Amino acid sequence: MPIADYQTYCKMLDEAGQHKYAYPAINVSSIGTANAALKGFADAKSDGIVQVSTGGGAFASGVAVKDMTLGAIALAEYVHRMADQYNVCIALHTDHCMEDKLDTFVNPLIHETEKRREEGRSNLFNSHMFDGSTVDLVTNMEIAIPLLKRCHENEIILEIEVGVVGGEEDGHQAEGPADKLYTTPEDMLYVCEQMAKVPGARYMLAATFGNVHGVYKPGQVQLKPTILRDGQAAVEEKFGKAARMDLVFHGGSGSSLDEIHEAIEYGTIKMNIDTDTQYAFTRPIVDHMMTNYEGVLKVDGDVGNKKVYDPRSYLKSAESAMAERVSQACEDLRSAGKTIYSNSF
Repeated sequence: MPIADYQTYCKMLDEAGQHKYAYPAINVSSIGTANAALKGFADAKSDGIVQVSTGGGAFASGVAVKDMTLGAIALAEYVHRMADQYNVCIALHTDHCMEDKLDTFVNPLIHETEKRREEGRSNLFNSHMFDGSTVDLVTNMEIAIPLLKRCHENEIILEIEVGVVGGEEDGHQAEGPADKLYTTPEDMLYVCEQMAKVPGARYMLAATFGNVHGVYKPGQVQLKPTILRDGQAAVEEKFGKAARMDLVFHGGSGSSLDEIHEAIEYGTIKMNIDTDTQYAFTRPIVDHMMTNYEGVLKVDGDVGNKKVYDPRSYLKSAESAMAERVSQACEDLRSAGKTIYSNSF
């Protein structure tokens, strides 16, 4: 089935690194946004990553429940079923989990995968992210290493973050000294050295090079992709080419294509996309409401127009628009047309 197993996911990342492209990692929080992500990848003939944040999981469980873990499980199970209808490889990932939520989000989800594996079923999620940007680097690694060990035992890839991606993501305002917006070669060397304590484990690194979460006009975000180049060079010089890192690009809204492509050249194989797809999903809904204002309201006792206030009438447009934005992301990141599906299933 198209949800990637561990070997396929590793192959996806290897192919991206070798051939200089990256996968869009699309945040979803509902069935509609999940469908849009899957359709967008399929239309672009691109493999991709569908991811759920703590906030996305809570939203998916409903306003009465607000259980981020239960919502994430429900979305993942849905994607497992629906991805089977598309001829591309999809990986499931969880996004931005801080230290204080590991025991209420990531660890319970790993436990869910452990139960599935005992039953002979596939992993629920292929990878998880620990966001250690709120702690110092030593503490970050002290938390990450045992987490990496548990992930490795269950064929799960761990994503970690070093430094601070500024701005706001999923309700969390990231703040810190300006120098923390830029990961140093020394930071990357330390991460490589520490993560090697779990032999054979696979991980991704969200290194910071001026990234800022949120939405900005082109030119407003000052990126320094050469930071990634310098860090990779330091790692290769000390530990060899096999130690070259799989890098993740957070906070890419407002970045130019040249900056994105430069980051890919230096080893970025995954780019998180949330702000742009949120806008793409919402824009048609706004247009629908403004165009059909009198039809969606019972003005002066009128009954309105059921054809235009039926949520399906505008959510279909929202899904289609978001799917188009996902396909555009595949084109921008050069993953379009490069699915490995036929060679993997």
